[in-house]
Amino acid sequence: MSPETNLGADAVDHAIAKGVDLDGSPIPTAKLELYNQVMALEANRQRSGVSNTMRSRIVRIGAKHISQDELNQMLIDADFAPLKEKEIAFYYGGK
Repeated sequence: MSPETNLGADAVDHAIAKGVDLDGSPIPTAKLELYNQVMALEANRQRSGVSNTMRSRIVRIGAKHISQDELNQMLIDADFAPLKEKEIAFYYGGK
């Protein structure tokens, strides 16, 4: 199965690198250039640590799939900081 037809997490990165969307259509140059510009800035940003990055990803992605109370308990059980008020407002405020 080619990366474009695989909808896993790496499929998007592979598609961007090839300059094509998951459906095989070309990604407009202006969009690719802006994406690459912003990703270069992010690559140069000082990191706060692997654990903080893991927590951020868990919250950002987990909030799409897991209820607030369940995600909060999962964070606590894994010895991460619980959800912050600003995260709750941002990720769960409209639900």
